[in-house]
Amino acid sequence: MDPAFAIEGRLSARRGTDAVAANFLWTHQPGADTIALSSPLGQMLAKLSGTTSGGARIERVDGTVAEAADWESLTLRTLAVPLPVTGLAWWIRGVPHPLAAHAMEPDGAGRPAVLRQDGWEIVYAYADDAARLPSRVRLTWPEVEVRIAIDRWQ
Repeated sequence: MDPAFAIEGRLSARRGTDAVAANFLWTHQPGADTIALSSPLGQMLAKLSGTTSGGARIERVDGTVAEAADWESLTLRTLAVPLPVTGLAWWIRGVPHPLAAHAMEPDGAGRPAVLRQDGWEIVYAYADDAARLPSRVRLTWPEVEVRIAIDRWQ
């Protein structure tokens, strides 16, 4: 099941010496995602949109637009860091993407602690023992690290 959600938070991503940090508002609908990025001071930077069936687009505040066949190619080219948005739509909730093999390690409360899928390792942290959804997610892939702090789930 691929439920709709909206998340507000902060992210930082690093690939080698390239890095990006932003606040984000991510709206996910089954098959489509929109991510608004703003500076830590709240200034709008860009809006990314795309579908899981292919095609992603970024519109910057200066009016420039870039498109690519998938999220990873687009974010690598425009942000210098490949963000695995298609997988992340599942992983952010602590759920493996259903179409790929995975390995999962639970924490003491039975929630996902570590997920490995598609070459990524995803590590989860929770705000408290009762939380079912993560408050922090760290993704690593060779030479790439993405840290996400989730301020609000909807």
